[in-house]
Amino acid sequence: MAHQVEQMAYVGETPWHGLGNQLSPHQPIEVWAEQAGMDWRIESSNVSYMAQNTRGQSIIMPFDEQRVLYRSDTHVPLSIVSQRYQEVQPMEVLEFYRDLTEQAGFELETAGVLKGGKKFWALARTGQSSILKGKDVSNGYILLATACDGTLATTAQFTSIRVVCNNTLAIAFKGGSAQAGMVKVPHSTKFDAMKIKQQLGISASQWDEHTYEMKQLTQRKVTQLEAAAYFDAVFNNSNMSGLDAEENIVQFYRNVADQQKAKSEPNARAMAKAMTMFNGQGRGADLSSAKDTAYGLLCTITEYVDHERRSMSKDHRLDSAWFGAGANLKQRGLEQALSFIR
Repeated sequence: MAHQVEQMAYVGETPWHGLGNQLSPHQPIEVWAEQAGMDWRIESSNVSYMAQNTRGQSIIMPFDEQRVLYRSDTHVPLSIVSQRYQEVQPMEVLEFYRDLTEQAGFELETAGVLKGGKKFWALARTGQSSILKGKDVSNGYILLATACDGTLATTAQFTSIRVVCNNTLAIAFKGGSAQAGMVKVPHSTKFDAMKIKQQLGISASQWDEHTYEMKQLTQRKVTQLEAAAYFDAVFNNSNMSGLDAEENIVQFYRNVADQQKAKSEPNARAMAKAMTMFNGQGRGADLSSAKDTAYGLLCTITEYVDHERRSMSKDHRLDSAWFGAGANLKQRGLEQALSFIR
């Protein structure tokens, strides 16, 4: 089976997806580029096509509205784009962190290339940490990622990683807005690293806001009924109406007990797995911060996406957890969890 991860590098412990080349700390950007497989450029060429003239001869015709993007090292094609498309180079993603690592105490932890070069990213630890009840530690990161196949705008976002289970969570600031704590630059706009940093607002106050919300979640006790309603809302994208959903939740439990009926229920197996994780089977589920709390519900979703959700391979799971359906699932999990304290 083809891997999603072309190449990547990391420092510290092996990442949860178990992939990559290990580096010693504080390596220069140039070493990261080589070891993460990002030491190449995106080149482009106008699109042409072959036709036949009236004499049956093959002729090459230009199509000036489109360009093909390809790798400078292997010449492998990456995508077809319009003339207005603004590509972002792999080295630009790493250069985004140069002043942050050299002057602001950030430390690159992972970087790499997905899908043969169609998508690439770098993740750096900010040095910010929070400790919740039961010595439940989370660390702050900034993720910068882009793609040249139309699947992802250039995106910079704050990310929290829970140490006990290596779960990743895109952080939402300013009242939990899906866009807060994140900057997206469409490929119709030129990439400007300094402007992105200014818009993102890399500051301690935003991490403090996130920590405050997570602490509030640890204080919010939830019942089994509320937990089931939460998982239904997250997995089925439904409206979480708490006790008003009692009949539906009771029916859900009955269907989970009846395996034949469970197969026909939307996401029933995922919901049942999440419930068992929340009730003690998940990593860190018995910590006082997570046990029977709204924070525990959120941690269950992030762990399920990062470690338990069905996937063709570990690198497919990474792609989904950070950029795809898994990331969307975690975002819904965060929004629904925050609704318990608002």
